[in-house]
Amino acid sequence: MTQAHTLDERAINTIRMLSVDGVQAANSGHPGLPMGAAAMAYVLWTRHLKHNPANPDWADRDRFVLSAGHGSMLLYSLLHLTGYDLSLDDLKNFRQWHSKTAGHPEYGYAAGIETTTGPLGQGFATGVGMAIAARHLAGTFNQPDLEIVKHHIYAIVSDGDLEEGISAEAASLAGHLKLGELIYLYDDNEISIEGDTSIAFTEDVPARFRAYGWHVQEIDGLDPEQVDAALHAAKAVTDQPSLIVAHTVIGFGSPNRAGTAKAHGSPLGPDEVKLTKEALGWPLEPTFYIPEEVLAHFRQALDHGAAAEQAWNELLERYTAAHPEKAADFKQRMSGELPAGWDSTLPVWPTDAKGVATRKSSETALNALAEQIPALIGGSADLAESTFTLIEHAQSFQADTPQGRNMHWGIREHAMVAAVNGMALHGGTIPYGATFLVFSDYCRASIRLAALMGIRTIQVFTHDSIGVGEDGPTHQPIEHIPSLRIIPNLNVMRPGDANETSQAWRVAVSHKGPTLLALTRQNLPTLDRTRYASAEGVAQGGYVLADSAGQPELIIIATGSELQHAVAAYEQLSGEGVKVRVVSMPSTFLFDAQSAEYRESVLPKTVTKRIAIEAAHPVTWYKYVGTEGDIIGIDHFGASAPINILMKEFGFTAENLIARAKALLAK
Repeated sequence: MTQAHTLDERAINTIRMLSVDGVQAANSGHPGLPMGAAAMAYVLWTRHLKHNPANPDWADRDRFVLSAGHGSMLLYSLLHLTGYDLSLDDLKNFRQWHSKTAGHPEYGYAAGIETTTGPLGQGFATGVGMAIAARHLAGTFNQPDLEIVKHHIYAIVSDGDLEEGISAEAASLAGHLKLGELIYLYDDNEISIEGDTSIAFTEDVPARFRAYGWHVQEIDGLDPEQVDAALHAAKAVTDQPSLIVAHTVIGFGSPNRAGTAKAHGSPLGPDEVKLTKEALGWPLEPTFYIPEEVLAHFRQALDHGAAAEQAWNELLERYTAAHPEKAADFKQRMSGELPAGWDSTLPVWPTDAKGVATRKSSETALNALAEQIPALIGGSADLAESTFTLIEHAQSFQADTPQGRNMHWGIREHAMVAAVNGMALHGGTIPYGATFLVFSDYCRASIRLAALMGIRTIQVFTHDSIGVGEDGPTHQPIEHIPSLRIIPNLNVMRPGDANETSQAWRVAVSHKGPTLLALTRQNLPTLDRTRYASAEGVAQGGYVLADSAGQPELIIIATGSELQHAVAAYEQLSGEGVKVRVVSMPSTFLFDAQSAEYRESVLPKTVTKRIAIEAAHPVTWYKYVGTEGDIIGIDHFGASAPINILMKEFGFTAENLIARAKALLAK
């Protein structure tokens, strides 16, 4: 048996054994990472991390991301020990029903969890977005001797994080932008689930990150003083992100599992827990033991945090006195609320038979909002000339112009969306990304996490259907819209003309969760809103665009580029005496969230003859048309040909809609 003689050693072992006991109590989890990474996490949280456990939302706090989210007991232990609102009973309830301590850290479950992690690489890239937001706010607001935004984004990342492709995208971007706010501790324990990492991962990681433009150090991650020195050195480098390669031992302290894959993803077991406690000089009972002097040591974070926040509040008071307008803008942004009159200049388009592509009307709406909402910032994955997502009269966000609002994500769709998530989580920005809809495949995991966290992000995905035309099926999204719609909490919006696009942007910036705008490449006619209903109905997701006198015989449901055909069919069928209602449904998410009474008013159950039309896989529409309805969709890949040929051949015309509607009515 060895005894931990110093307070540091006892504190580090407290983290280890809380993690071990939590995993053992749940009989599920990953004890190895917390045991190996405890020393460097301890040094970071007690000597470097600027935070106030009593106010987890303090604007100028450092952010900590556990990218290796499977080691969640490490984070939970640190949150409890330093005084966050996470009790010892919460730790004992690890991985249980309605627990704050889920298997992987989940944003919103407990104070101090800055982002949801677990899918490897996501935390790495999300932290890059946090650093972008911090740099942008610092560049926008800081003044000489009045730096109200001055903090770091720390993370613990793993071998698995660095193997994922998203980390390469994000690391490349961070190096280009010289994000000195970013400091990552790499838990280099050389173990994966299948064994030693050498079976699949033999690259020179330090050389790789130096090539990205990162500041790189290599240390013994089990030595607190080496960790401390490395963190000091990293903070001194302001023009490069930092990677501290910390060589550790997975499952450190476990006599039979340390340094092996057996320590990674399963409880140690009662016998090995006993041996580990004996090896570390730790009491066998009680479980979840915290020495009094250790708890007092960790809880100093409350006093240190309160003092740091008070000093910042005094700084903010001086800043407010010297720069009242900037201070008001800063406070507005950090509150997350929109400024007064934010939607006062949203464009309204006149009737136009030729019309405009919704990607172009989106550009106009975006710029109108950007004038009123300084927090709006974003850009495209190297497609701004096609997605039309540049903010006019704004600079590019670069290392030497951090106040810029136009992001250039490069061809890094996955990291783009994760970074947008990080910017939203950081606060002070309303971020957006943009690419072609078909490339949502590349970033689906990040889109899903935005929905899981319920954060305000905007994705502008253009070229939304076979309307892409000659580029062919590789660039024509067919299954993407319905597959995105089934992600819980994701507001997918496919507006049908310029005015619906304007209203979709109004929803996107005010909605509390993530919104994805699916926009056309091709022109769409701008509907006559003196004849048809106001586009403000977009806020309800689906609304009655055109109606019959009295109860309709037929309801046509349409979105996006097919709305024009629904209107044309309405005009002809109405002229022939058919009672027709047209429902525009740009967002099934918003429509389904309306009251039962509203939904019944739009789609009355008594009208069973319904037909939906959308240039996408038809799966979305079965629940809306019912067993007696019909759907015009596309359940196969597209083809390379001019758009008019494709639309005709695949049935997306008013003529085909009218014929199918008459056939339905004749049944």
